[in-house]
Amino acid sequence: MITLAIDAMSGDRGLAATVPAAVDIVRRYAEVKLILVGDLRLIERQLATIGAPPRVQIEPATELVTMDESPAIALRKKKDSSMRVAINLVQTGRAAACISAGNTGALLAVARFVLKTIRGIDRPAICTALPRLNGQTYMLDLGANVGSSPEVLFQFGLMGATLIKCITANSNPSVGLLNIGTEDVKGNETIKTAAKLFKQSQLNYVGFVEADDIYRGDTDLIVCDGFAGNVALKAAEGVAQMISGIIKQQFNRTWLTRSAGLITKPVLNAIKTRLDHRRYNGASLLGLRGCVIKSHGGADAFGFGWAIEVALREAQNNVVQQIECALDKNTYG
Repeated sequence: MITLAIDAMSGDRGLAATVPAAVDIVRRYAEVKLILVGDLRLIERQLATIGAPPRVQIEPATELVTMDESPAIALRKKKDSSMRVAINLVQTGRAAACISAGNTGALLAVARFVLKTIRGIDRPAICTALPRLNGQTYMLDLGANVGSSPEVLFQFGLMGATLIKCITANSNPSVGLLNIGTEDVKGNETIKTAAKLFKQSQLNYVGFVEADDIYRGDTDLIVCDGFAGNVALKAAEGVAQMISGIIKQQFNRTWLTRSAGLITKPVLNAIKTRLDHRRYNGASLLGLRGCVIKSHGGADAFGFGWAIEVALREAQNNVVQQIECALDKNTYG
């Protein structure tokens, strides 16, 4: 039985998203037990409306970290927040992983303080899977670190490659460094020095990759600092929303285009499903001595459910322990 802790009060939708997602997961996975952390009365009320299945329990927490809360306040003044209590459950071993849709800065600060970083890791990083033309690619860091040294970038690569090896069938993922060009002379000194570290390792390093490789290339893991990664991610999300809006506008222009829309609806629905950002929800905070998954703050129940599944896969495959082993060997493979 794998126990997961859920920050039930977190996110823009709060209990309206977290509780239905939790109930659905428990009904679909017999090997999962969930602990919902938050306001006891409100959680019980929400469970009563949808039916509380077995293997769901409640851990009371009297405080809430809001979406605009500063990391310092969340860390120092809200020690009984649902976020903090959920992470504590991982630290004490009562839960194998924690899932929260709370604000990223607070989650990083609290998780790092409570769980600490793995020996050999300077900074945790945010990693997630992104859709591409064929399959998906993983990318980190997506916002935890504004700037990173060459050594930290290499640590990101080691952690990301280990994650992919653990939770997919890919035993030798390709790794690229995000840069402004693929030539060795391109980029600043930090990225050039990082490239030397990757070349000297046993990682399947393929060299520099550009931003277009994220969505149409074949590199399994793309490594960058948090500033570049977050900009690339947000830009892509905006483009996807723009394309979706343009398609909708064009099909609604006239009765003829609306008729064409009905004919092509199966294809459009397939495209919509493939690009549905909710299916890629759930980013891993790699480098901590415990599994913490960050859900998008605006996720609905469907999207939050995917974040829970990410946590389940990582717990089942002992990702944290595998990263520790890879670092102990100071190599990979």
